[in-house]
Amino acid sequence: MTTLTAPPKTAPPPARPRKSSGRAKWRRRIPLLPALIFTIVVTQLPFVATLVISTFQWNILRPGDRHFTGLSNYTFVFTDERLRTAVLNTVVLTASVVLISVLLGLGLAMLLDRRFVGRGLARTMLIAPFLVMPVAASLLWKHALYNPDYGLLNGIINAVYRLFGADHGPTVDWVSSYPMPAVVVSLVWQWTPFMMLILLAGLQAQPGDVLEAARVDGASAMATFRHITLPHLRQYLELGILLGTIYVVQTFDAVYTITQGGPGKQTTNLPYEIYLTMFRKYEYGQAAAAGVVVVLGSIVIATFALRTIASLFREEVSR
Repeated sequence: MTTLTAPPKTAPPPARPRKSSGRAKWRRRIPLLPALIFTIVVTQLPFVATLVISTFQWNILRPGDRHFTGLSNYTFVFTDERLRTAVLNTVVLTASVVLISVLLGLGLAMLLDRRFVGRGLARTMLIAPFLVMPVAASLLWKHALYNPDYGLLNGIINAVYRLFGADHGPTVDWVSSYPMPAVVVSLVWQWTPFMMLILLAGLQAQPGDVLEAARVDGASAMATFRHITLPHLRQYLELGILLGTIYVVQTFDAVYTITQGGPGKQTTNLPYEIYLTMFRKYEYGQAAAAGVVVVLGSIVIATFALRTIASLFREEVSR
């Protein structure tokens, strides 16, 4: 005769932590509400207003002729010859400034990564251009360096000519003769320290044991840079290029101060063209539509920048 035995008692499952009530969640969020409301008021409401204005045909010189036109202003933005020229100038200006700044910043970062007397002073002096206000930097380049009568560049050329017995050298009007290079050089001077700081941080984050192992194995400096340093700096280079593109594509100060878009609209970029459309032609709808297009393009670039930053943080956490 078999006897039935009771199944062994199992311990009750651990009690699940009680979910915090919605009221408790809101109590934690209430201190953030003023900042959130302020951010919405300052950033989102003007953008919504810009979206609304971009759907209207609105010229301040004809106040009674304002009417809804839908997406016709956006069609104008993508078909107008002036705006196409401004887009091309923006691409040329942004690509030139960012690429040259990255290359110069990489070279300076590699120099400052070495130990030498006065390295701290050299870092401070190289960072200084990035701390100058954009308008002040543009005025400095326009008057102190580019001026054909008393500018430093022509002064240097005249000094060199005098060394060889000439009375004076050629007088070059840099802004009129080379408008786009004049703007590019001034922006490169300002943005190279930014790229240098990012890449210097990447160089100093290199694993020392890997570099030491490469030296022990007899790798040359060029081979170490090509196979170890450059792959390590890839994400820092991407970050510098993306952030630089976001800021340089919005350049207005240098174009307005140095060339005012000329001569012949050779340096008129999108921000300056939007300014002309808004304050010279008084076409509010067209200017708003162009501004929305620039903002959407900046958001796309910023998305890639944020992904790059997130990947950098994930890499640092995994180490």
